[in-house]
Amino acid sequence: MAGPRMRLKFQPFTRPVIRVGRLIRRNLPPLNFITIHYIYFIGMSLVSAIVFWASATPFRSVSFTDSLFLTTSAMTLAGLNTVNLSTLNTFQQFILFFLIIIGSAIFVSAFVVHVRRKAFEIKFKAVVERERQRHQRPRRFSASRPASRSRSTRSERGRVLEEAREEQTSRPYELQLRDSHGQNESLGHEPRADIPGTLSDEATESPNTVKRPPLDGHEDVPDTPHLQDAARKQNRGPGQDHITFVPGTIYRAATTGTETNGIYQHSRLLSMQGVGARSTASLPQWLPSGAAKMRSQSPPAHADSHTDKYFPSSGFIARNSQFYNLGEAERERLGGVEYKAIQLLSVIVPLYFILWQLLGCLGIGAYVANNRADTTRKNGLNPFWVGAFNAVSAFNNSGMSLLDANMVAFQTSIYMLITMGLLILAGNTCYPIFLRLLIWTLLKLIPKNQAWSDDRNTLRFLLDHPRRCYTNLFPSQHTWWLLISIVVLNGIDWIAFEVLNIGNASITALPKGIRVLDGLFQALAVRSGGFYVVPIPSIRISLQVLYVAMMYISVYPVVITMRNSNVYEERSLGIYATDPGYTKTKQRGSFFGVLKRHLTDQGPQPETKGYFVRQQLRAQLAHDLWWIVLAILLIMIIETDQFERNPAAFSVFNVIFEVVSGYGCVGISLGVPNDAYSFCGSWHVLSKLVLCAVMLRGRHRGLPVAIDKAILLPGESQHTAEEEDAQIRLEKSLTRGTVV
Repeated sequence: MAGPRMRLKFQPFTRPVIRVGRLIRRNLPPLNFITIHYIYFIGMSLVSAIVFWASATPFRSVSFTDSLFLTTSAMTLAGLNTVNLSTLNTFQQFILFFLIIIGSAIFVSAFVVHVRRKAFEIKFKAVVERERQRHQRPRRFSASRPASRSRSTRSERGRVLEEAREEQTSRPYELQLRDSHGQNESLGHEPRADIPGTLSDEATESPNTVKRPPLDGHEDVPDTPHLQDAARKQNRGPGQDHITFVPGTIYRAATTGTETNGIYQHSRLLSMQGVGARSTASLPQWLPSGAAKMRSQSPPAHADSHTDKYFPSSGFIARNSQFYNLGEAERERLGGVEYKAIQLLSVIVPLYFILWQLLGCLGIGAYVANNRADTTRKNGLNPFWVGAFNAVSAFNNSGMSLLDANMVAFQTSIYMLITMGLLILAGNTCYPIFLRLLIWTLLKLIPKNQAWSDDRNTLRFLLDHPRRCYTNLFPSQHTWWLLISIVVLNGIDWIAFEVLNIGNASITALPKGIRVLDGLFQALAVRSGGFYVVPIPSIRISLQVLYVAMMYISVYPVVITMRNSNVYEERSLGIYATDPGYTKTKQRGSFFGVLKRHLTDQGPQPETKGYFVRQQLRAQLAHDLWWIVLAILLIMIIETDQFERNPAAFSVFNVIFEVVSGYGCVGISLGVPNDAYSFCGSWHVLSKLVLCAVMLRGRHRGLPVAIDKAILLPGESQHTAEEEDAQIRLEKSLTRGTVV
């Protein structure tokens, strides 16, 4: 009796605690790729900060705040530093070197590829083991069991369907129930001509007719959640009653996971679905049976939309490499092709990551040791170590340099500028381009014979449908768009450097050829590399403003291309394009009406490629802008005393420049007048912590959304999602256009 009494005694105190615990649990973000990515970066930054702080010589010569800032800056590849890196001991420098490597986007993506490869192998082993056990299991037959089981199941199913029929008050459907003996029975309300949307025999043959697809391969039910759940529970075997559809029936896609049960879904404080993705975006939570196959009547737009190029099947390929109209065996063949592609990537990506950095370290390290050793020894540093650190920092686009003068000390070193510029491109903005070029070259080099046919098929699949396998490998059209955008943006930076600095004594003092090369290197580094070959305060203010804009959009070309080529882009945005086999109705209106629709996103708009890109851009801008504005406001509040004491050094523009550089994970800074570290090194502790949060947030703005095919582990829910998306596109096509 003491136990219940004690519980009653403390119940008034425990109830609020339990209520708060439930509230916290409900608002915790789901455990997905983005959440794990945050945990990894925050955890590594904190742990390494403790080690970094404890290893300082003399002890506590670097504060814990500066230690946390430096490790966060290295891990996020932001490249800002609050102390001169030349004053750190070798072990602390190595910690930063190591964090730059494991914080690299290529390193993280390579790890994801290996995890997905292991997941495929585990799945294949489970399938093989299940088949082996099935063949070894002794078969026992009973003469009475099938009949009794069939009778009881039919009576139970009849009761469940009768209850559901009573609940169904709208959207009548005509279904055909066909038992194992071939007898037909009508289910549902009788179709009426005076009710809009009613399906009849004549309407079945109309191109605008839509019906609900068989959710589990045996029966199809109306939208009532009770009937859906009951029907799924009744699915026992092929010998029982099931619902079939007449040939030529066009199906409507089943609702997705959060919509099938009809239960209110709580909106989390942090959805962690990714930039632009709906908070409710998800894959289906229930799966059809293994024999299920939702057939689409959508005609292919061209010959390449068939899967026969990779494996024989009756399926089609939709936008963004969605495979649909596939059966279970065909899905297994598709999984085998994807596994081979991922297996190949698990070799190519690590080799790319290691060889570029290894060769860069050897080349630049040897160059500095043999040609510029005196420059590094002025800071008390080993020449080869400085060259190797710069090579790794350049490839991973960190911008950190052990030298206090950064790359200003090497502004006349032609070999070093060209090599580091190439490393900056290879490790970030041009990585998808170089990787596709490498795979395309391998395809051209492999002999065209039977012995190499499987390898050629794998490489061809990887080039045609890269976003099913990897986040940073894009289709041909997207890759060309990325290349053009990089050339244009870097060209603008290069031209602006040369033109806007005309008459600038600090720039014109350089030899003409060196000035052109320095302008090119600075153009490559300002958007992501983080190095500066001339002091940033010495360039014209107009160029500094341009650099702020370029740092702000530094990640846009790659990340917009990544999200626009996502297999589940439509599902993540909640916007579906029309099917390629149908034409869209033309919109008419005045010029100002069309302009208003584009600017305000009001009214119906055609879901073209440009429309999806605009949606991604709007989402990215909304994601970035408010965070930067909030950070600038907080920092200006904290640094008010320093601004009043020295308005020129602590101007609002300098703070904006620093925050945008940290958020864009670039690393260039206007610095401070009397020292070589970044401008943030002169801030208060709280301002540095705010900038740490900004760097972490900025590092994650370039991630794919949570429901990206290239980061998800293999599962049946992905197959269901592709079939559902195909049905939704088909339904939109039927309601908005006509067959071509």
